[in-house]
Amino acid sequence: MKAVRILQPHQVEIAEIPIPTPSEKEILIRVEASGICGTDLHILRGEYMGNYPVIPGHEFSGTVVETGAGVTRFRVGDRVAVEPNLSCDACEECLNNRQNFCRNWQAVGVTLPGGMAEYVVVPEKAAFAVGDLPAEQAAFMEPLSCVLHGMENLSPRMGDRLLIIGAGPIGIQLMRVARLQGAAHITMVERNPARLMFAAEAGADQVLSSLDDLAPDSFDAVIDATGVPAVLARTLDYVRPGGKVLWFGVPRSDATMTLEPFKIFRKGLTIMGSFTSKRNSYQAVALLQSGALRMDDLISHRLPLTDFLRGCELLEQGAEGVKKVMILPQA
Repeated sequence: MKAVRILQPHQVEIAEIPIPTPSEKEILIRVEASGICGTDLHILRGEYMGNYPVIPGHEFSGTVVETGAGVTRFRVGDRVAVEPNLSCDACEECLNNRQNFCRNWQAVGVTLPGGMAEYVVVPEKAAFAVGDLPAEQAAFMEPLSCVLHGMENLSPRMGDRLLIIGAGPIGIQLMRVARLQGAAHITMVERNPARLMFAAEAGADQVLSSLDDLAPDSFDAVIDATGVPAVLARTLDYVRPGGKVLWFGVPRSDATMTLEPFKIFRKGLTIMGSFTSKRNSYQAVALLQSGALRMDDLISHRLPLTDFLRGCELLEQGAEGVKKVMILPQA
């Protein structure tokens, strides 16, 4: 089979490797759609956790083509999406229902072979049935589950005014989930003109190209979807006293920033991060199947496996109106 392999930071190959064989409690999936995520870019640049060499891809869906011994939830022909984060279910974090902080954490496409390949093996417990949901839509299960986890942490109230910084695919998903939760007014800030225009079309109440156009202390909650340290620091300026700030975007693992602690104290702010998800995949599938959340308009590019690096370059450059780049390994 063909597979993308990141051999080391900034070094990628399209390799011909054997199709893997599922072991006990594992399934073999024929990958039909695999989205490129910002985390993939971090791994490519050596900025984030990842074992080299690694087959990336943690946002994907496909069809079960083989099952290992002991598999009971799936049969050949079932269509599935994958929750990549794997917990040991035995450490102190897991036993306290903090599986996303598992001390023996592994992740498909990060520390284990992922979905940027024609086939991939995953543990049975990592797969979720998606029925007749189109493959590209099903591939959004993983990022949507992360968004749901973050928004559950934030717990905005009905009628809140929200600011979301960054109008990429994740920013748009955050906006749409916030709307489902009852946000009354959502402002989005984005420097990329094409993404800014799309944010308005997608349902934001106000779109701006600069934080400088905002009045301070104007929002009940502020969400960062960029991961840029300089932007993270500025989120404190726009949240009202007693409000909440969610840092959702992924920064470089070695990034640092300067904050004004007195501002946090004086305004009585709650600042939170959000790492991966925690048992949110069933919710994500249900919302996608119901049609409550639209995802098809987030896909701007569909590329074959051999164009993985081009897809990464489009995202890094913000070129060609890029939003979500979907890799189709069977194309």
